Amino acid sequence: MRFGHLLCTAALSAFAVTTAVVGEGTANQWPVESFESVPAKIEARNATANIVASKKATDGSRALAISFEPRVDDVVTLSFAKPLDLGGRGDVNLAFDVFNDSPMSTQIFFNIVDVDGRAQRRSAAIPAQGSATLYAVLSGFEASVQTGLREIPPGWRSDDVKLFWRNGDRGLDLSRIAHISFELEAITTPRKLVIDNIRLRSNPATDPFFLTEIVDRFGQAAKVDYPIKIHSEAELKAAAAKELAELAASKGPPERSRWGGWSAGPTLKGTGFFRTEKVDGKWWLVDPDGHLFFSSGIANVRMANLETVTGYDFEDPSVRKIDPEELTPEDSRDVVPVDPSVRGTRFLASPLRRSMFQWLPAYDDPLGDHYGYRRTFHQGALEHGEVYSFYKANLERRYGDGYMKKWRDVTLSRMRDWGMTSFGNWIDPIYYDNQEMPYFANGWIIGKFKTLSSGFDYWSPLPDVYDPEFKRRARLTIEQIAREVKGSPWCVGVFVDNEKSWGRTDTPRYQYAAVLDALARPSTDSPAKAAFTKMLQGKYKSIGALNVAWGTQYSSWDNFAAGAKIETIDPAIPDLSWLFADYAETYFRTVRDELKRVMPDHMYMGVRMAEWGMPAEVTKAALKYSDVLSYNVYRETIHPESWDFLKKLDRPTIIGEFHIGSTSDTGLYHPGLVIGVDQADRARMYEQYMNSVLDHPMMVGAHWFQYIDDNVTGRAYDGENYNVGWVTNTDMPYPEMTASARRFNYDLYRRRFGN
Repeated sequence: MRFGHLLCTAALSAFAVTTAVVGEGTANQWPVESFESVPAKIEARNATANIVASKKATDGSRALAISFEPRVDDVVTLSFAKPLDLGGRGDVNLAFDVFNDSPMSTQIFFNIVDVDGRAQRRSAAIPAQGSATLYAVLSGFEASVQTGLREIPPGWRSDDVKLFWRNGDRGLDLSRIAHISFELEAITTPRKLVIDNIRLRSNPATDPFFLTEIVDRFGQAAKVDYPIKIHSEAELKAAAAKELAELAASKGPPERSRWGGWSAGPTLKGTGFFRTEKVDGKWWLVDPDGHLFFSSGIANVRMANLETVTGYDFEDPSVRKIDPEELTPEDSRDVVPVDPSVRGTRFLASPLRRSMFQWLPAYDDPLGDHYGYRRTFHQGALEHGEVYSFYKANLERRYGDGYMKKWRDVTLSRMRDWGMTSFGNWIDPIYYDNQEMPYFANGWIIGKFKTLSSGFDYWSPLPDVYDPEFKRRARLTIEQIAREVKGSPWCVGVFVDNEKSWGRTDTPRYQYAAVLDALARPSTDSPAKAAFTKMLQGKYKSIGALNVAWGTQYSSWDNFAAGAKIETIDPAIPDLSWLFADYAETYFRTVRDELKRVMPDHMYMGVRMAEWGMPAEVTKAALKYSDVLSYNVYRETIHPESWDFLKKLDRPTIIGEFHIGSTSDTGLYHPGLVIGVDQADRARMYEQYMNSVLDHPMMVGAHWFQYIDDNVTGRAYDGENYNVGWVTNTDMPYPEMTASARRFNYDLYRRRFGN
């Protein structure tokens, strides 16, 4: 697409207006930056940015050429001498043209930040040696509508590519934009991008039906076709029969023990259960018979959290009753049916949600038994409501009577055929008694114990680990895990909790936010505050000594116990770190002790820390009490700049979650956290990631998240509608992914060992 020349200006309080074709409509445009002159300010970190004459310029003859280094965090920022005013022009989007002068696809992150620090973050992938016009919708119905989807379909037809929402503040002040930036994350090879013609555009007229009937009767995208889309029940059954024949003929990978270990490799001591050992400088898992074992698997192979929100709710409050003694959080429960006695109170709570579906069955329909109810949602268009599982309905269509047993058997056959050595976390308990594929058990410690805030409580606040109720709930949870596992040697180990918001490490105030939150509370209401006060009293013989150390003016220990807010934290940082370390140790020790009490033969796999929240004090505690360290790492690879610290820790480590997605060939509207341009690229990136894990001497495995694609209309709990599955919502495997799995898994042991 060619655009008329737009005058370049550095600080843009007034714009010249042009008109350009966008899809089928027209849009007013205002130039932001075309790089024909030097912009206000360009700053580069781990990159080189120059304004050059370029054949790839789309407005004039010059463009911004960026060379990104193979680093963890590469950013080029354009700052404006005067805040950029993008407001007052109706409903708008911000667009720019980009050329990827690299031999592989490149995921670009686009950030826009106002003068108060509020930010929005989006991303997209550009093909190798490919061009695209990317745009971010900043205002209007498409930018503000609450649909319960993480990303919605484009509101108008266009050849341009909408940037996928990642995170940020919807309340961005468009009239006072401080800077925009272009970022790459954790790349291991240099990349080059050419960016030009940054411009503000009026949104074209929105298709009034762009959110209407977007899902067909199979739960697929109704308005998009793609290679493995199902069009009839006969086609679904035929695809199932074809796959079953292929799986029956598959011999699986060579040189595997009955546990999935390397039968052709060294034989170590077999203990009857999985364990770890370091061999020739590399950590390994060891299977129960003593064979070297590397955990290549898929997490979240389960029925929980597969439903989508229908738009209906029930007036009868009994459907929302939560027993405080429950041990399973809402998003880990299987479909919970609505009691027939309350179905008469059903009402339409969200017409927008209901209008997204071409078909929903009646409750007395043969497929009506796949309705359920969720008492709480993490985020979305409703706070609670009715849900429906298209995936379960499609399994019944696909396999008929006994479809759940068939699903179990087919999934096990797929794992063997694809060369996987284990399941990952969040495996459906129906696999706990299988004798074919090792697995990892899991549990959540939930309940009515006291909590602390780290200021970044994405999933939930932190538990107050000094509260006796937390310890009681930990015991109940782990005893339940033990009852489910029944001492099975097929259970590799146990994960407890996930991605807890320990605190960000950007600044000391963020890192120790949970401790600061506890200190600000009264000791009478916070067991953590009481514990911290006792520790400080043991160290400082008087409140005056504490005041000298911290530069504070508390009048007494009683005054401190009533609530201690710290304005200047630098003098207190050594003590804050000490208190935080005790908090982290108490958490991990509590969990470890309970696990060893009832499951002494199984490994404690830790808490799967997110890369955005792993303070040193938490890592040290995990190192002390876990058998294996665990992290969730959503990047292109295990980048040495971030993860070489593991070599100093010298502890076996596993990746609990990663994924790559694409909207090409899927019908889904959001690819996921790491993006490929299509299914072939997605498969390439899977192998690239797994090879980076395999090559790291501390790594003993990695688990892809997740087995099944999200719903087109978002999973019920939080609206994620990602292409992150190995199979679609109709249980159709992606052939590119399964082929890449065989390429990697069938030879993983010889490569890992060094042959």
